[in-house]
Amino acid sequence: MTYLSPLRFAGWMAVFCGAASLSLAEDGGFNGLDMNLGNLSRLSKAQTRSACPENFTGEKGKAAMATEGTGKNASRELGQGWKVSPSVRIPAGTTFTLADIQGSGAIQHIWMTPAPIDKTRLYVLRFYWDDETQPSIEVPMADFFACGWGKYAQINSLPVCVNPGSAFNCYWNMPFRKKAKVTMENIDDKDMTLYYQIDYTLTDVPADAAYFHAQFRRVNRLAAKDVYTILDGIQGQGQYVGTYMAWEVHSPGWWGEGEIKFFMDGDQEFPTICGTGTEDYFCGSYNFENRDTKLYQTFSTPYTGLAQVLPPDIIYVPGQRFGLYRWHIADPIRFAKDLKVTIQALGWQSGGRYLPLEDDIASVGFWYQAEPHAKFPALPSREGLLVKPIEIKKPEEKK
Repeated sequence: MTYLSPLRFAGWMAVFCGAASLSLAEDGGFNGLDMNLGNLSRLSKAQTRSACPENFTGEKGKAAMATEGTGKNASRELGQGWKVSPSVRIPAGTTFTLADIQGSGAIQHIWMTPAPIDKTRLYVLRFYWDDETQPSIEVPMADFFACGWGKYAQINSLPVCVNPGSAFNCYWNMPFRKKAKVTMENIDDKDMTLYYQIDYTLTDVPADAAYFHAQFRRVNRLAAKDVYTILDGIQGQGQYVGTYMAWEVHSPGWWGEGEIKFFMDGDQEFPTICGTGTEDYFCGSYNFENRDTKLYQTFSTPYTGLAQVLPPDIIYVPGQRFGLYRWHIADPIRFAKDLKVTIQALGWQSGGRYLPLEDDIASVGFWYQAEPHAKFPALPSREGLLVKPIEIKKPEEKK
């Protein structure tokens, strides 16, 4: 028999009871949230629903009823119930409501596959919780799923997975108490086709559950000695849970010496948390360089990754592009009143001196907070969102 000291037993019970309290419904039963292998066997009164082109409202018993849709011609000999409406077409310059959910619950999974994939920076996702008129999430589709350069990159993380050939998935827990609305704006000059599924549960939401937020920013190009801002003006209580960055270098040499800083709860000139370098924050080391090939080494893990290097066969040249993510799932950055997040763009110059860089940087900050939230800054213009074709001159081989 294993002996537990009183202190260790108290700590174990605190963890157990805390986890259980987060999953209790008003009637004391399991509310079906915070799913994991440990509670997958538990019964719940939660109701599973899904919004997609075969059931826009997610209503019970209302799926696969379409007689019109993008699959009407293919199903013409089979009729209703045979994949009549598998996708939607969103005309250029319009916004389409993907889901309008009524009640209390949480979005638990989203799957999307757009066409064409190279324009995904011009497809803007917005999420509205309860009665708010300003979105809590406003992010180009590509960057929300950690693929900001409009090129496929496999992502093998816990909250975001990107699978062949253009399957975007996320598992962020997104609670709401009255309603949830999800829209997609197509700011391209051509129509888009979108297949999607938004899986959610209707259930009681704990009183201390905060709302999910995500904000996009881009600066092209960063002014010399400017610090890139990932988030600013965040007001209220919450926790920062993730960063995605699409980074294009404009100078030769290594580009990732810059420090990330978290200013919270009244911090002014100096932050409470400061990192030691860009690759350190994204949990890599020594320039992400493979010591054998002398090239960048991509990686994608549950919490962090350098999932994308474009193009992959050179290193330390201007114009190269990177996609990086860091999810603070086991280590959320908690704030009580306010939050600002910045990162430096820093390389090297002669004499062992740092070189402030003037790179093209885009980012998404992900966080939970109690509402209301401060209004987001305006998205960049259509031209400001565009990703131009990559142009890189490879270094000349030494003769």
